[in-house]
Amino acid sequence: MVPEASWFPITFEVLNEGAPFMGVVEVTPGNYDSSHTRLMVVELPTGTLKRFTIPAFSSGRYFGGWNARLLDEKGKVRAEQQNLRVRQTVSWQVPMFAAISRTLPSVPKIKSNQPEMQPVVARFLPALFPDNPITLEGLDTIYLQAERALDLKVNQVNALLAWLNAGGHLVIGVEQILHVNGNEWLKGIFPCELTGMKMETSHAGLQDFVIGDRRRDGGNYKFRGSSEPVEKPAKKRRQASVDITNPYAKLPNDFKFEAAPLQVATGTMRDGEILVGSASTPLVITAPRGRGQLTVLTFSPELEPFVSWTNRPHFWAKMMDMPPQLLASDQYQQYGGYSMDGVFGAMIDSKQVRKLPVGWLLVLLVGYLVVIGPFDRYWLNKINRQMLTWVTFPIYVALFSGLIYLIGYKLRAGESEWNELHVVDVMPAGEQAGLRGRTYGSIYSPVNARYRMAGEQMFSTFRGEFMSHGGQEASRATIEQRGNNFQAEISVPVWTSQLYVSDWWRQSGTPAKILVNETGTGYEVNIENLLDKKLTRCKVVIGSSVLDVGEVGAKQTRKVTLPRSGEALSSFVQRHGGNFAQAISQRQQAFGQNTPQIYDVPQGAMAASFVNQLQPAQNYNYGQFVAPAGLDLSAVVDRGYAVLLAWVEDYAPTKPINKFDPRRTHKDTLLRVATVIKEREI
Repeated sequence: MVPEASWFPITFEVLNEGAPFMGVVEVTPGNYDSSHTRLMVVELPTGTLKRFTIPAFSSGRYFGGWNARLLDEKGKVRAEQQNLRVRQTVSWQVPMFAAISRTLPSVPKIKSNQPEMQPVVARFLPALFPDNPITLEGLDTIYLQAERALDLKVNQVNALLAWLNAGGHLVIGVEQILHVNGNEWLKGIFPCELTGMKMETSHAGLQDFVIGDRRRDGGNYKFRGSSEPVEKPAKKRRQASVDITNPYAKLPNDFKFEAAPLQVATGTMRDGEILVGSASTPLVITAPRGRGQLTVLTFSPELEPFVSWTNRPHFWAKMMDMPPQLLASDQYQQYGGYSMDGVFGAMIDSKQVRKLPVGWLLVLLVGYLVVIGPFDRYWLNKINRQMLTWVTFPIYVALFSGLIYLIGYKLRAGESEWNELHVVDVMPAGEQAGLRGRTYGSIYSPVNARYRMAGEQMFSTFRGEFMSHGGQEASRATIEQRGNNFQAEISVPVWTSQLYVSDWWRQSGTPAKILVNETGTGYEVNIENLLDKKLTRCKVVIGSSVLDVGEVGAKQTRKVTLPRSGEALSSFVQRHGGNFAQAISQRQQAFGQNTPQIYDVPQGAMAASFVNQLQPAQNYNYGQFVAPAGLDLSAVVDRGYAVLLAWVEDYAPTKPINKFDPRRTHKDTLLRVATVIKEREI
């Protein structure tokens, strides 16, 4: 089961019972799509079983599948599997749920008849769990049974924690306290200290949670007619407005479940808050971890009586944050959308390429028809040499072909050019930070040529432009995955500009820090710039407001006091992103106006970070923007974080991925740092 517009892992097991050889695993998309070939070189000694993963990108919900081959040093096919198809491609708008457990959680059926809108639960065996955090980003929620956590290796644990810190939701079920206390990494992230087990006879809070307006993060759904109180502004909890009646409200009571005792782990709280249960016996505890959320179930959802609970699927629906509209009506359908890759392409595509307006194209066409028709007939009749049309017609064709080539040369010929835009999420952890980067690179080629690329970060992947909803990539590339890095060779036709994307993650020093304290009238903001470059156009997004900070010099700290309200976030995004759809449409046209580019790149990139503000959250219709997981930060702000947006001109946080020397080049970086808003101590 594959999430749309996201990376996912293709895992291989290769057993070699013959002579040793160096193997090459080759993965290509099916259905006559030859856009990208992914390779990995693997040493295969005799009698060994090797398991490894190649990251792949889901470029649409309707692709035909994948082909896999194992080649030896001579190029001979040793094994192959053709047309490997996924069971289901899940729409990018629907959260995807995975489980590392003995039994698989279930979710309720939705009313829509679109299969890609039906949320699903995917199973991960511990041995097959990837060690690359980028391949986990298509998952919204992972349920981990505490006992199975002991089966995860160090690299797998690191990938899981990086995914959690970057915004994932990790749910942990406890069957025995030994499974937690005997596992150092798991015990370290727990919001409570477990000390014992008991049988709890009063657990009606689970039913109340399922049928109520409460969200998994402690906020509320504001259903139509909801009477839930709005929480204090200091907590900044999201009150998600949903124009439907609560679809959970009429779920029946399961009296058999209510009467059966539930085995519960007990202990003392360290942080977080109790979502279900009491202070003496919490049943569900939630706590922030970086940008993500950790939810602890102090009981095992794989044991009775929970496993037989009638409303168990709806409990999991709330845990995965299933859009409640899907349970309320069959009218919420999803159609086409715009790819956010096109937005960044419009920002950094070469300005050397100009288009021929349609009007001039029509003038050329009409002129050509007039010359080969009435004009040719008129003057040949006038000189009484009609048979010369066999000579004049090829001359007309040659002249117009030369004219068209000359026009194309004047409009498109130029110098080789490579432009980079880095969108980098900074997740501080002491002096170090996890950097999750997206490098958008646009290459313009004045000739038919092939170019080398390479990613040298701790984890890095490479793909072409995502065209959204089944559109095949126009680019051609051969990508060799070398461990968790890549080397690639791309083919670019003459006079064209193509977009490529490298997704990467690494640990390094923190480039910038931000602290936000709430006061009675506004916010005290402390921004520390640890780079040798100044931060320009700095903005802080808090709640529904965008607050201007200005510049922060290189290696400097700036303290400012900001008002409680500024420009509305929705207005800011509309002002700088209202032309996104037009820019994408014009960029994909061969002829037209020469204004598809987004020229205010800093403001445009900041608006793209909150692109969900351009449409209602519950509007599942045509015209939305398809954004890869983690690109949009609306959910981070909704959960009460302040987000610093800082532009760094002529700066790249990593080594360039282009391994060729273009005549022109440019690079910029947008840093995005989230922090918890603290109340000023009195």
